Amino acid sequence: MTLQQLQYIISLDNNKHFLNAAEECGVTQPTLSAMIQKLEDELDVKLFDRSHQPLTTTEIGKEIIAQAKIVLKHAEFIKEMIKNKRESLEGSLNLAIIPTIAPSLLPKFLIEFRKSYPKVDLQIQEMKTSDIVLNLNQSKIDMGILATPLEIDSLLEIPVYYEKFFAYISPKEEIYKQEVLSANNMPLDNLWILQEGHCLREQVFNFCIEKRDSKPVYEAGSIDTLIKIIDENGGYTVIPELHLQFLNDHQLKNIRNIEKPQGVREVSIVITNDFIRERLLNAVVDTVKSIVPDEMIDQRLKKFAIRL
Repeated sequence: MTLQQLQYIISLDNNKHFLNAAEECGVTQPTLSAMIQKLEDELDVKLFDRSHQPLTTTEIGKEIIAQAKIVLKHAEFIKEMIKNKRESLEGSLNLAIIPTIAPSLLPKFLIEFRKSYPKVDLQIQEMKTSDIVLNLNQSKIDMGILATPLEIDSLLEIPVYYEKFFAYISPKEEIYKQEVLSANNMPLDNLWILQEGHCLREQVFNFCIEKRDSKPVYEAGSIDTLIKIIDENGGYTVIPELHLQFLNDHQLKNIRNIEKPQGVREVSIVITNDFIRERLLNAVVDTVKSIVPDEMIDQRLKKFAIRL
C-alpha cells in the first residue's frame, strides 16, 4: 500500500470515472486501473463496483477511503513540518468559522493573514458548529474558529478571546428606558433571535433560561437581519461585542449593557488532538490577536506562544 494508491482511490471516488481520475492524478488510465486493482488484491476487498455506470464505491470502500484521506492529511503534515523547520511559513490552510463570528473577524483576518503569510494557500468556509466538528474529525479542514467550550475528546480548544453580549433594543420597547439590563429579567416578549443551527441562539436563551418555554420567539437568519427587523418593527435582540463596530451612531444609542450575570462567550481556535503544525497555528492566533482589542484577549496568549 502506498500514498500514491490512496490518492488514486480518493480521486476515483470523487470522479466516478477512471479516465477523469487518471487525468486528475496525471497518469494514464491503465496505470491508475492497475494500481487500484493491486491495492484491492493486497487488501482482499473490492473498493469499487465496476458493474455500474458511473461506477459506485462499495461500503467497505467508503470506510477505507475515509481513512485514506486522514492518512494523506497526516503525510502532508510531515512535509509541512519539514518545510517549517527549513524556511518561511507556507503550504495550505483550510479554516472554518461560524457565521456569528465571521462578519466581525473575517474581513480584517483575510487582509492581515495574507499580508503576513503570503506563501500560505488560505481557504476559508463558514460552517455551523456541528459541521466544523464533523469536518475536523474527518480531516477535511485544519482548524475552526468558534464558540466554546465543546468538550469533545478528539478536539483541542485554544481560547483566544472573550466577547461580551449587549442588548440591541428598539426605542418602542419599555425596556429601552433602562440603562442596564439584568440577564435574569430580560423578557421573551418581542425577542428576536437567530434560527436553529447558530450557537448564538442557545447563548441568547441562556439569558432567559427560566422562561425559555413560556412564549414563542421570532427567529431571523443573521445578526444584520435582526438589527434591521428591530429598526423597522420594534423588539430587541442580543448581539456580540465585536458587532458593535458595524452600528451607526443612531443605532449605538439602542445598545444596553447586560449585567447580573454579564453574558460572555469564549471564542477559540479548535484543532484535532494530533495536529502538529505549530507555526501555522500560532500564525492564525497572532492574526486574530492583531484584530481583536487587547482587553478581550485570553491572558495566557498575551504572554506565551502556543506549544503543541
